[in-house]
Amino acid sequence: MSEPRAPGALWVDVAGTTLTEADRSLLAHPDVGGVILFTANYRDPVQLASLTEAIRQVDPELLVIADTEGGRVQRFRDGFTGLPPMRALGRAYARDAQWTLGAAEEIGWLLGAELLAVGVDVPLAPVVDVAAAVSAVIGERALSDDPEAVAELAWALIKGLRSGGMVATAKHFPGHGAVTADSHHELPVDERSQAALASELFIYERLIADGLESVMPAHVRYPAFDDTPASLSSTWLGEWLRGRLGFTGAVISDDLAMAGAAPGGMPSARAHAALAAGCDFLPLCHDRASVEVAVQTIAETDTGAAAVRRAEFSAHVRARQAGAIRLDSDAGRERADQARSLAAALIDET
Repeated sequence: MSEPRAPGALWVDVAGTTLTEADRSLLAHPDVGGVILFTANYRDPVQLASLTEAIRQVDPELLVIADTEGGRVQRFRDGFTGLPPMRALGRAYARDAQWTLGAAEEIGWLLGAELLAVGVDVPLAPVVDVAAAVSAVIGERALSDDPEAVAELAWALIKGLRSGGMVATAKHFPGHGAVTADSHHELPVDERSQAALASELFIYERLIADGLESVMPAHVRYPAFDDTPASLSSTWLGEWLRGRLGFTGAVISDDLAMAGAAPGGMPSARAHAALAAGCDFLPLCHDRASVEVAVQTIAETDTGAAAVRRAEFSAHVRARQAGAIRLDSDAGRERADQARSLAAALIDET
């Protein structure tokens, strides 16, 4: 039996709750490796499961992604458990670390198990930015303002995600929490020194040592290191992430349609720049015209090393799913009741 091919580099979106013929044509392209789903793609769990199945009928190797963290970043709500903002875990950790680590693991499992039940493969979580009062876009998405607490809670969430059938994506490398600007709308600049950023790099070092599967770099510029945003920077992705921190997993760019990636040129050109810098997967959403350009040319920049990492990431995804404690199992039903109670308790405290 032949090995499955590596997924393509591009992750794209679709507009509605079902696939159009244009969607199917795009998803069949070998350089498309995944589909990111948003609230506009969701009506209810049955419809979502039908949509993910339709995506796999186009190509069974396509990954299905939903940027789902809890709190205000939860794409699917009706029919899914409401999850607390991650800062609620940080506040609880300050009162009772042991209880909160257990709760974080259960919430991570529930997040993953509910997504797996409807055919979603990757949640793009957790956020491991250190909280600072200046960042509204991160805000309650951050676990804590204490790097040690962030590392401990993130690891608990990751353990839960894994038992729910998910791989983890730590974001936004090396840290988005200390800037005021929102990288969706402009390029933030983090003026901190290398020494000041060391505590955030420590978080990644810890998680990488524990087998972290993927990292999402920030569309943020750090002049003390490089004049290029981290997502487009071979200094950050090559020298620091892979070199000094020893990361061997997949690097997933933040959405290349965001304004923070503008130094890379037009959105289709940003895909080439991100891939050349060291990204392996290239989300490009809400801009079908740019996707149509990128999909015709991205193979010119794609490398064998990136393809190998994408294949390894896909294998990790399937392995986590094979070992998952699923919602429809006896153990899963019992665990879900406990996890939902914990999530409700944490929401009540916010």
